[in-house]
Amino acid sequence: AMEKSYMSVFLLLVALSCTLAKEPPKKETKGPKETKDTKETKPKLPQTLSRGSWGDHLHWTQTYEEALFRSKTSNKPVMIIHHLEDCPHSQALKKAFAENKEIQKMAEKFILLNLVYETTDKNLSPDGQYVPRILFIDPSLTVRADITGRYSNRLYAYEPSDAPL
Repeated sequence: AMEKSYMSVFLLLVALSCTLAKEPPKKETKGPKETKDTKETKPKLPQTLSRGSWGDHLHWTQTYEEALFRSKTSNKPVMIIHHLEDCPHSQALKKAFAENKEIQKMAEKFILLNLVYETTDKNLSPDGQYVPRILFIDPSLTVRADITGRYSNRLYAYEPSDAPL
């Protein structure tokens, strides 16, 4: 019995020393050329919450929770834009959204949130997770199912040509 406990302690010490002996990750030092190349392969972080000119002059919220809070306290509706940086449909919609003065003016009446990641909140994907999609939430924090695009299979999908809609 004594040998078993010595063996257990010995194995524990071996496992512990192996874990502690692992080399810490090295800090990489890169020259100017490598840094430039690295930036091109890593995803670029957005400069502003408008995430690439959906409207830099507009006031964007950072999180879904912040958007809901601001909606409730200001009694303004929320507009949530789900998109992906490398999606051509998202890029086209972003360009149309940013260049349309009427949309930019209308957007000022909303609490704006711009998401480039999926959320676990089922209210934000009532008919599936696709991009680009735009949802509107009223100040009572209800997703407006009556404000939809023109597709029956993707209710909240919009295209550049849907600007008048």
